[in-house]
Amino acid sequence: MRTYALKAGDIQRKWYVVDADGQVLGRLASQVAHILRGKHKPCFSTHLDTGDHVIIINAQKVRVTGRKSEQKCYYRYSGYPGGLKVTPYRKMLASKPERILELAIKGMLPKNRLGRKMSRKLKVYARKTHPHQAQQPEVLEIK
Repeated sequence: MRTYALKAGDIQRKWYVVDADGQVLGRLASQVAHILRGKHKPCFSTHLDTGDHVIIINAQKVRVTGRKSEQKCYYRYSGYPGGLKVTPYRKMLASKPERILELAIKGMLPKNRLGRKMSRKLKVYARKTHPHQAQQPEVLEIK
């Protein structure tokens, strides 16, 4: 008996929409990363991108636990001496709430070209509306 090897052309992708309203940031991010990677499918293969597309709405209503809202910071470095930029969580939530979820989820994906390909299937929106109605996404309940 031969082992079945999945080919890139055999992958069928679905679209899911997730409401982040009231969800805890890390728990939501880990479950979305699981779907983007394709680990929820029986045909999961580590060397292929078998995951589905995920649309996250209401990103500005995501919550964090403990004192993270006062203590958490996001860092960017330009590569030049003195080029470190620090942005507190509160300021990032006010200006770019989508970026908070994108960074959390991207940190849970592989750090290679496959992970970059997986992260392109993530769409995050601060409000309830999104332009992907034509894909007929299924509502995914995250517990």
